Amino acid sequence: MCLDETKTKPLLVGLTGGIGSGKSTIAKIFSSLSIKVYNSDIEAKKIINTDAKTIELIKQKFGADVYTEFGIDSKKMAELVFNNKIALEELNKIVHPRVKEHFINWICSNQTDRILIKEAAILIESGANKGLDKIIVVTAPEELRVKRVVKRDKVNEIDVKKRIIAQMSDAERIKFADYIIYNNEKDLVIPQVLSIYNQLISTIH
Repeated sequence: MCLDETKTKPLLVGLTGGIGSGKSTIAKIFSSLSIKVYNSDIEAKKIINTDAKTIELIKQKFGADVYTEFGIDSKKMAELVFNNKIALEELNKIVHPRVKEHFINWICSNQTDRILIKEAAILIESGANKGLDKIIVVTAPEELRVKRVVKRDKVNEIDVKKRIIAQMSDAERIKFADYIIYNNEKDLVIPQVLSIYNQLISTIH
């Protein structure tokens, strides 16, 4: 770790939630409060498409045809790892260490910030929560999550429900939460975010 021990290190906060929970919306609200957010999923995609060593390892494991001239063939890769736990674990073994390294470098380049947030869909499943100070879990009713993903990804309900079943349940995630945000279109989310923000600020004074 390249952090300067003479300085107060940032409070590292994890932000997670199941597909369609709206965690990216919550991340944007935190960003509007001048808190930097590291989006693990976006960075993982960048690494998969640009890091030569990662590309070579993925080709060796899954075949060269998982890449096109434009980058990873996301549909083909999804078909290979969806419903195949071993294949998914193999992919994660390749990608997660590189995302972790990139995240550490990101922390080092922002070590004067008071709070930094790591947004990740599988924050807890990957064990990335263990290196963080606080965890925020975003939750929403399943029917609402399905509706959001169908609209966003232009996919059918059955496929979305399969993806939800394949993920950790909200009940399991909440066991790891220091804070919970209910993104159910009934409870206003901005007041919830502001409340958590104030609590986080209070912990570093």
